Amino acid sequence: MIKVAVVGASGYAGGELLRILLGHKEVEVVAVTSESSAGKHIAALFPNLGRLCNLTLEKMDATTIAEKASFVFLAVPHKEAMEAAAKFVGIGTRVVDLSADLRFRDARVYEDWYETEHSQPGLCYMSVYGLPELYRKEIKQARVVGNPGCYPTGAILALAPLVKEGLVELDSIIIDSKSGVSGAGRTPGAMYHYPEANETITAYKIGKHRHTPEIEQELSNMSGEATIVSFTPHLTPMTRGILTTAYAKMKKYKGPDTLLALYAKFYRKDFFVRILGKGNYPTVSAVRGSNFCDIGLYSDLRTGRVVVTSAIDNLVKGAAGQAVQNFNIMLGFEETEGLKHLGMFP
Repeated sequence: MIKVAVVGASGYAGGELLRILLGHKEVEVVAVTSESSAGKHIAALFPNLGRLCNLTLEKMDATTIAEKASFVFLAVPHKEAMEAAAKFVGIGTRVVDLSADLRFRDARVYEDWYETEHSQPGLCYMSVYGLPELYRKEIKQARVVGNPGCYPTGAILALAPLVKEGLVELDSIIIDSKSGVSGAGRTPGAMYHYPEANETITAYKIGKHRHTPEIEQELSNMSGEATIVSFTPHLTPMTRGILTTAYAKMKKYKGPDTLLALYAKFYRKDFFVRILGKGNYPTVSAVRGSNFCDIGLYSDLRTGRVVVTSAIDNLVKGAAGQAVQNFNIMLGFEETEGLKHLGMFP
């Protein structure tokens, strides 16, 4: 049994990590931390964990946590994570960080978009971007993994085969994503207040969302040249899920059968990516509570564009589930261990 700690366990991602880890046959959760809720039983924050997790939240002390656990999941906000990660890595503890702090290879990109100094740029070079479908080999050897953001996960998986194979005009990529309110985290805010979020849909942070450079980093890495995208997120009145629709101009028209065959081949070894058949498109209800990413596509002969849609649960494949998937790879466990949850449909 691997003894693990969840640092920052009071948020939605932390709670989802615990829900998944408590069903993992190779894991014993030995510590949970929260600066604001220290001293409270975990079930006081997450009633769904009652009887399954008998732990009390404590304040984070890296030395104390490392004495109990050999692996740490960091689910604390950006800015805080980089310092905590440095302490644990320095002690010799392996880490998956769910914040944005270790996702960028170049700390200067992080500083530009997050408007804060990165105090641990060396960790950026050490960290592996934790999208298993693209970096499984690197993740296996990693000491620290930067877990991808929720929007980038859905967008990158939707576009990767097209970009990798050079089938689309890189300057034509447009990404439209719609997310449930849980993506904003557990801290209350007017925009996420029920009367204001219900029965409406809102585009926000147009042209300046912080997940944009993360998407561009990975598409550029696959294409071999600088790739700039137009990305617009939307807040929708649902609790979980992200539906992404990506548009791109094809260099040469390819029919749907050809493209679906390409996607099936590209993801043939990836259990958690499901390519839907011709004329079928993903829904967030089919992946809710699961670690799956469902993908469908349409090849538009009239416009010469390909339209790719993907659906994920933002708290699972977009956060905690992917973190556990990375953990499994890093420790040499079956990649699907603890993650074979089917979507809760309807």
